[in-house]
Amino acid sequence: MATLLRIDASARITRSLSRGLTAAFTEQWLKFRPNDTLITRDVGQNPPPAISETWIAAAFTAPQQRTPEQQEALKVSDQLIDELELADLIVIGTPMYNYGVPAALKAWIDQVIRIGRTFSFDLARGEQPIEPTLSGKTLVILSASGEGGFEFGGVQAAMNHLDPAIVTASRLFGVSEHHVIRIEYQEFGDDRHQQSIQFAHATIPSLVQQLTQKTGAGTNGRSSRQG
Repeated sequence: MATLLRIDASARITRSLSRGLTAAFTEQWLKFRPNDTLITRDVGQNPPPAISETWIAAAFTAPQQRTPEQQEALKVSDQLIDELELADLIVIGTPMYNYGVPAALKAWIDQVIRIGRTFSFDLARGEQPIEPTLSGKTLVILSASGEGGFEFGGVQAAMNHLDPAIVTASRLFGVSEHHVIRIEYQEFGDDRHQQSIQFAHATIPSLVQQLTQKTGAGTNGRSSRQG
C-alpha cells in the first residue's frame, strides 16, 4: 500500500477550481487503490505559521540542546514533516495568487524544508552543499489561474512563479518526479476557460492510471484524514 498526501491551498471553499481537481484526483486514485492511505492537509483554511527567528534558531540547534520554547516553535513543523515522510505521492491543489505561490502554501513549504529533517548541509560538497535526505516521492500540482499561457513556452511563461517555484523547492522534500495539470482563464470565463476545465479533468484519470501502475508499497497502511 502507498500513502497519498493531499494538500489544498485555496483560501476559498466554494467554487474553488483547484479543490475540484484535488477531489477528482483523490477519488480516482482511491478507485484504483482503495486500500492506500490518504492524509489530507488543508493549508488554505488552516495556514501554518510563518517561520520566525525563534523557529530558525531552533532548527539550527541540536535536538538534545533545544529549549522548551524552541521545541514548541518546531511542533507544527514536526507534525507536517511526519506527514510528508509517510507520503509516496504528494498532491497539491493551489490557485495562482499574484503570479505566485499562496502565502499559506509557502508557509507549509518553509515548515517542511528543514535542516536535519529533510535536508543536510555540508560545505565539503562545494558549491552545492545542500542535499535532500528524503527521496523517491512523486509530486502532482493541480493549479488554477485567472489568466492563461503559463505553460512552458507559453506567452506568459516568464510570469509563472507558481509551479516552477514549487517544483524547485520540492527537491528538498524528496521529490524526484513531478506532473502539472492546470486550469486557466478563470477571470475570462470564455470558451478557453471551459475547455481548460474539461481538459484538466479529462487528464486526471490517465495520470492516475499511469502513477498507480508505478507506485509501490508505501510506509503506512492506515487510513488517516487530518488538517
